[in-house]
Amino acid sequence: MTSPIGRALRLTVYLDEDDTWHHRPLYSEIVHRAHAAGLAGASVFRGIEGYGASSRIHTSRLLSLSEDLPVAVVVVDTEERVRAFLPQLGELVGDGLVTLEECEIVTYAGRAGHADQADPKGENSS
Repeated sequence: MTSPIGRALRLTVYLDEDDTWHHRPLYSEIVHRAHAAGLAGASVFRGIEGYGASSRIHTSRLLSLSEDLPVAVVVVDTEERVRAFLPQLGELVGDGLVTLEECEIVTYAGRAGHADQADPKGENSS
């Protein structure tokens, strides 16, 4: 196993799939803004069942409810970069839950196995 690269912060935004920002899926807007802000990476995960503050259960098992499934947008980078991104989320996320968790990056490399130029620690890991 490789040695850890370093400490980071994981930002998770929990939304409903049908949440929008100017007629665009909100999860897509968050990912594109994270990319524009130079954050190390972002992924969107679609849930198969869940509920939030509304207490309404969303599930993929019933056709009538399968259009508004839970979605989680996960972003990982240094604490400084993630916290600098939070004001943008403030203007985007009205209904939803935003969490921050400390994490440790073990591996961060591109598809070809080369370390990414934009190391989440802001350093070259070589």
